[in-house]
Order: sequence, then structure tokens, then C-alpha cells
Amino acid sequence: MSENQQPKKVNLADAMKQMLEKKKQQQSEHKGNFHSNATKTLKSQNTKKPNNQRRRTGGS
Repeated sequence: MSENQQPKKVNLADAMKQMLEKKKQQQSEHKGNFHSNATKTLKSQNTKKPNNQRRRTGGS
């Protein structure tokens, strides 16, 4: 009876493999949803603010 109450012992390597497989599956599912739903709006190059760091720092 005591065998039924104790959790099954799992080899550490097997446990890590299972964890990695679960993680990969979750990432692949998430990637599919991410790419289909989230698309960035494109900005025109003309409306971008110019980088004036060289002017501020007195660049070479």
C-alpha cells in the first residue's frame, strides 16, 4: 500500500528531457500565434527624427 502513496521516482535525465519537450511545444505554439497576430505598423523614413548625437557630442 505504501507504494501507491509515494510518487514515482523518475531519472533526472528523463525528467529534463520531458521538461525540454514541453517547453519546445509551448514555444512552437506561441510562435505560431505571435507571428499571425502581431504585425508592426510600418513607419515612413521621412517622418523619423534624425539622430543628432554627432552634433551634440561634437563628433569628429
